[in-house]
Amino acid sequence: MKLSQIAEKTRCRMVAANDVEIHGVAGIEDAGCGDLTFIANRKYIKHLKETRASAIILAEEMPEVQIPSLRTSNPYLAFALALELFYEPVVPERGIHPTAVVAPDAELGPNPAIGAFAVVGCGCRLGRDVVLHPHVVLYPGVELGDGAVIHAHATIREKCRLGKRVIVQNGAVIGGDGFGFAPMEKGDFYKIVQAGCVVIEDDVEIGANATIDRAAVGDTLIRRGSKIDNLVQVGHGSHVGEDCVIAAQTGLAGSTRLGRGVRAAGQVGFAGHLQVGDGATFTAQTGVPHDVPPGVIMSGYPAVENATWLRCMAALLKLPDLIKRVRDLEKSVAALRDQSGN
Repeated sequence: MKLSQIAEKTRCRMVAANDVEIHGVAGIEDAGCGDLTFIANRKYIKHLKETRASAIILAEEMPEVQIPSLRTSNPYLAFALALELFYEPVVPERGIHPTAVVAPDAELGPNPAIGAFAVVGCGCRLGRDVVLHPHVVLYPGVELGDGAVIHAHATIREKCRLGKRVIVQNGAVIGGDGFGFAPMEKGDFYKIVQAGCVVIEDDVEIGANATIDRAAVGDTLIRRGSKIDNLVQVGHGSHVGEDCVIAAQTGLAGSTRLGRGVRAAGQVGFAGHLQVGDGATFTAQTGVPHDVPPGVIMSGYPAVENATWLRCMAALLKLPDLIKRVRDLEKSVAALRDQSGN
């Protein structure tokens, strides 16, 4: 494909003496002749002189380069659009595989693709163009909107409702029982029935082996456009606002409420029964035991504003030297006391 064609399809401005032929897309360190690469983060500028790529996607403000370039205000988005031009996705065969088990009263919309050994329970309702890859299990009463794609070995429990174009990656469990047990007199526990369900709105993606639990009462809710990474745990009764991004190994304890556009990096922990304001950001491994206002950047445990945490970490690195200085001062003071006593 010619670079000019890619520029048109990715809405970029082409800067090139020659309209080079592009055969694929690759990272800047791996790209070779015929590849289109990109830089979205300035720390990779150092690789510009060494890259063997035939062309590169760059932000408008980036310096001039020797190879042809595509200029844009959003190079990462342009990279994503370019990648689609060369990637050949797995296209499942439409229809119902002979080994799939579909309940007689399940309602299937037009043009389904139901893979080998998939199970569609009683009373399920599937919209148009739904894809169930092999070994997907839908418990009774599940609803899937138009264009939903459920990958192999994912399980969606009873009465959960997923919107349009929702993607559930391999091994995820939607609607497993929430962690609810009532303590009894002898120290044992009585299991609390988890009678609620999980509601996932349109254009949400759930990562591989993520778990989103149902509650005893009410809904666990993932609002429109949110993206949840692999191995994320969303506890019973939690609400995730629109367009949130939650990275791998993050955990939301029960009844956590995230506002719109919250960003959580890897291994963030929310203690539960707390409110997080719109647009708040949490750096990796932040522990959140309390409510958080909108728009702040939080770090550390217990979570504090990022600027404060950075100052604390800078001070912490100086602590060994400070302790040594204090001990030396104590020895000097003790020596002076000894001398004055003599």
